[in-house]
Amino acid sequence: MRRLLFMAPARRWAEYREVLPGAIARAGIKAEVSPEVPDAEVDYIVYGPGDGGPTDFARFPNLRAVFSLWAGVETVVGNESLTVPLTRMVDPGLREGMVEYVTGHVLRHHLGMDAHIVNPDRDWDNTAPPLARHRPVTVLGLGELGGACAGALATLGFPVSGWSRSPKTLPGVTCHSGEDGLDAALSDAEIVVLLLPHTPETENTMDAKRFAQLALGAVLLNPGRGALVDDEALLEALDSGQLGHATLDTFREEPLPGDHPFWAHPKVTVTPHIASETRPDTASEVVAENLRRAEAGEPLLHLVDRKLGY
Repeated sequence: MRRLLFMAPARRWAEYREVLPGAIARAGIKAEVSPEVPDAEVDYIVYGPGDGGPTDFARFPNLRAVFSLWAGVETVVGNESLTVPLTRMVDPGLREGMVEYVTGHVLRHHLGMDAHIVNPDRDWDNTAPPLARHRPVTVLGLGELGGACAGALATLGFPVSGWSRSPKTLPGVTCHSGEDGLDAALSDAEIVVLLLPHTPETENTMDAKRFAQLALGAVLLNPGRGALVDDEALLEALDSGQLGHATLDTFREEPLPGDHPFWAHPKVTVTPHIASETRPDTASEVVAENLRRAEAGEPLLHLVDRKLGY
């Protein structure tokens, strides 16, 4: 009988206490899952870090692997006490939610819907927006989430460019990689979607130089990680008119402090990190499959590369 420690905020256990054991049972594994397991008896950890400090994984002498519930692992990947395999969460619910958020906000900005939803002066401007095929969109990050979003936008008719660290090929998407590729991907883009992982290399990817490469009045969507954006450069680009609007779902500090200038800026939409959520039902199936693989000695799904940080 294997024992899994559910190491996540208490409210998360209420969401997983039934669906996770059920998924493990369907995978044919005899295991017990609990938020309370003696350190020496922990075989695996289902990990969803809260607001506490770094976890000391060395206190679990028989730990075999850690299964993260989140897509991003930047808070744990550098933990020197974690020497066992670490997996990140990639599941259908996470992917579908991100596609819906990104597609919805891209269409919102493409169609200029804000001017019609909030129109106190009752302006009758019946200028129609361009067709999607005339609105260049760039997606930075072509992994599981970014690739799905880029594909969905291409299906809607947008000319989509994408950028990733390593070369990718996606149907309907003009894919770039490398430093020169990033310049090409951003050049004259009218809507930019950030879905890169947060690593030392991606910190402040969108800075003053990058904002200047975009089409005048471009829109930025950041459902990825807050640290991908230089906040001061973003505010300057908005104030100068180089950037027309920013819809932000992730921030360097969360919850976003009430006195942060993003809240009051007329060209910023703040959403409270709701672009996509790990759904317990679909995430439990992924954890269960990785547990089965670990017990069978098979390669784990979505194994984190410690050098790359994701």
